[in-house]
Amino acid sequence: MPFVPHTEADVTAMLAEIGVSTIDTLFDEIPAKLANGRLDDVPVGMSEMAMLQLMQERADLDAGYTCFAGAGSYDHHIPAAVWDIAARGEFMTAYTPYQAEASQGTLQLIYEYQSMMATLTGMDVSNASVYDGASGLAEAMLMAIRGNKKAKSGQVLVADSIHPNYLSTSRNIVRHQNLDFLRLKLDNSGVVDVDQLPGDACPAALVIQQPNFFGRLESVDALTDWAHAQGALVIAVVNPMTLSILKPPGLWGSTGADIVCGDGQPFGVPMASGGPSFGFTCCRQSLVRQMPGRIIGQTEDLDGKVGYALTLQAREQHIRRGKATSNICTNQGLLVTAGTIYLSLVGPQGLRDVALRSHANANTLKHELLDLPGVSALFDGPHFHEFGIRLPIPAQQVIEAMLAQGILPGLCLADFANDVVADADHTLLIALTEKRTQGEIARYVAVLAHILDAKVTGGAA
Repeated sequence: MPFVPHTEADVTAMLAEIGVSTIDTLFDEIPAKLANGRLDDVPVGMSEMAMLQLMQERADLDAGYTCFAGAGSYDHHIPAAVWDIAARGEFMTAYTPYQAEASQGTLQLIYEYQSMMATLTGMDVSNASVYDGASGLAEAMLMAIRGNKKAKSGQVLVADSIHPNYLSTSRNIVRHQNLDFLRLKLDNSGVVDVDQLPGDACPAALVIQQPNFFGRLESVDALTDWAHAQGALVIAVVNPMTLSILKPPGLWGSTGADIVCGDGQPFGVPMASGGPSFGFTCCRQSLVRQMPGRIIGQTEDLDGKVGYALTLQAREQHIRRGKATSNICTNQGLLVTAGTIYLSLVGPQGLRDVALRSHANANTLKHELLDLPGVSALFDGPHFHEFGIRLPIPAQQVIEAMLAQGILPGLCLADFANDVVADADHTLLIALTEKRTQGEIARYVAVLAHILDAKVTGGAA
């Protein structure tokens, strides 16, 4: 049963005080056609014990698999200290500092987080996070439209190599803001063809993902300079783990990207069946007033002691409906805490080691898979730690057979990119992290080889 602290007598007394007869009267401004009288789709409530049992059953479904799946959520090692610290009561139970300057510990942590993210991305400013990478992209698009007042088209150029889920989420969020998405086709290697960029485009922004959804590396310098020559702002969608070895967006092209966003999940956040996570947003100083979410600054008090404060804006400016800069800019404080602890523990060299080991593991598996009969690369060219392959049989058959062997082999691209990749139902997107051992990689190859032999030649599986 829900806990309701007010008795019927309490409710009656409060209604009488404000001169209203029923609680329903408080909502009479809602048009009748919009009111939902019944919640037929809401299931019957469960007891605490039954709910915990159900959640345990679902958690057990993820147990025991060696994970080679990615597409934006990756199975990186999380040092034990990360969640030992993040799960302390002062972090776990705190949501967001409404009396901000009284929460100096929280504000210092967010300030340190912002400093590290701005350094990683090569940008001037970082905020204190949004819900996830997908909503971060939508916010970045709206920032670009507000910040690029010279561009009147309301057009945003997006490549077919952007994560499909990011695009669908962004469309849902910005569809009433008169934004028009224009697609950039890919060449045969799975990246934007710089030589085929439109010469008469007048976009407000260009969105570039690096590495892109298929794991390939885009020609970010050429794309950034082209976009700026068209008067467009550049929005970079990045995997933050790559920034220890790849050029940061702030150094792309002649002048760098304008807005950077992405998902912080690789930094100490478990995959957790797909979430939750935290989205990050960074930008140039000139766009800081368009930034959603919290921004923490360092200052000194009258005694010269270092202190931290909300700066440039308050959260309240984002909750005024039509006047709001953003309506989904809540601070994912607990997950940002985990990310900050992770970055502090691992350090710059640790991040580089993780990235290089992930890349090496991906190269090892890819080369061995391409030696199997009937297996070919989805796209040729360099990648970070994720790549696609084509299979001689439907990918779903491979996934089901490998799951039975305790291996989560990757994701079928038919679930994401049917209109971009030919024969997507025969393709598999595979990701590797530093956690994958040489033994796990060898077993992946052996199991897949056996499955293909059985399915293609008709042998016993």
